[in-house]
Amino acid sequence: MKQALSLDHLYKASDKFTENAPLILMLHGFGSDENDLFSFASELPAEYAIISLKAPIPMQPFGNAWYNIYFDSNDGKWSDDEQAIASRELVANCIGEIVEKYPIDPKRVTLLGFSQGTILSFAVALSYPEKVKNIIGLSGYVNEKILKQDYREKDLSHLQVYSSHGSVDQVIPVEWARKTPNFFKDLGLNCTYSEFPVGHGVAPQNFYEFKEWLIRADMK
Repeated sequence: MKQALSLDHLYKASDKFTENAPLILMLHGFGSDENDLFSFASELPAEYAIISLKAPIPMQPFGNAWYNIYFDSNDGKWSDDEQAIASRELVANCIGEIVEKYPIDPKRVTLLGFSQGTILSFAVALSYPEKVKNIIGLSGYVNEKILKQDYREKDLSHLQVYSSHGSVDQVIPVEWARKTPNFFKDLGLNCTYSEFPVGHGVAPQNFYEFKEWLIRADMK
């Protein structure tokens, strides 16, 4: 009997493949849940299986987080990197569980994150590149403090990256996201980067752009 995943999740089967389906694995943002990104699953290419994970840390009065963000009068806003690393490991393990439980092609896994989910997606892909093919990072950035120390020694050459951000994002400064393309360029990787005139959210044209990017990227 196949075991349940370590994380609660929603699943939509591929409309085309009964086995070895490409996967889009969704990681929601801080204070949200698995229903958020899954709400546009029907708008994504039908050949993909889609799984949306629920972050492990419950918040009050509702929502979940991959790691806590604290607000301090002296230190300002800061993230709990130890919790983020624990969630990085949890998601990486969950990918293995997904491949065991569902008819997924382990070589065609795309991580799609928003905000905190993007930060974690980058961390999982760079720390465990053998588990991931593509990364779509919406409204987030690379936090090097939560990457495995030896990530630069790994074979990252197959990773394909899309990153986008709102030019008037009031939650995560756009200046942080603008560092993303050069970070990946330094690793020898291409990163498609776009900005849209919105705040902390995904513009309709942003959605269509990353969908078209994914179709092209998965043909490589």
